[in-house]
Amino acid sequence: MATKLKNKRRLKIKFRVRKRVLGSDEKPRLSVFRSNKQIYAQLINDDKGVTLAAASSTDKAFAEKKGNKTEAAKQVGKLLAEKAKEAGIENVVFDRNGYLYHGRIKSLAEGAREGGLKF
Repeated sequence: MATKLKNKRRLKIKFRVRKRVLGSDEKPRLSVFRSNKQIYAQLINDDKGVTLAAASSTDKAFAEKKGNKTEAAKQVGKLLAEKAKEAGIENVVFDRNGYLYHGRIKSLAEGAREGGLKF
């Protein structure tokens, strides 16, 4: 029961934030999804409905990595920043997707900033 309420609350926050956060060609939206074991991030152009770059902790680059989920999130942020640079993207809009900005979400954002993304 508590899980349903928690997810419902997150979805309400998500839709409230998404009213204001939109990705474009100049500034794509960096969307984050967090499951219990993995973390996923992608750069989305909402004007065209296209994903420009994506990275996750399930990628082959993470097969040999050791560490906890927070460290993996930071690595995902750095990997996404590298892919964004290859695609010619420097500025993004951060969409935390209804999650609180701490822990793995914050770690991913810091990793993306270290990789060179600006938001």
